[in-house]
Amino acid sequence: MAYQRDYKKDYAAQKARGSEHERRIERQRARRALDAKGIDRSGLDVSHVKALSKGGSNKDGVKLQPPSKNRSFKRTSSGAMK
Repeated sequence: MAYQRDYKKDYAAQKARGSEHERRIERQRARRALDAKGIDRSGLDVSHVKALSKGGSNKDGVKLQPPSKNRSFKRTSSGAMK
């Protein structure tokens, strides 16, 4: 029998980690807000003007960018975004 993933356990573990769960929720809210306005975001990423990992939020603003621009940033030696 194939492995059955326990999604409830995964979700509980994600919530326990804290900050990443909140960031994911923030990203979802940004996407849903643009969808509610009727903006076509097909093929584009919703990018935060100030990165969530740097303390940004939806209040700082979001913009649409091609995935090639949004998914690659300069990194420090530890892997964190510069």
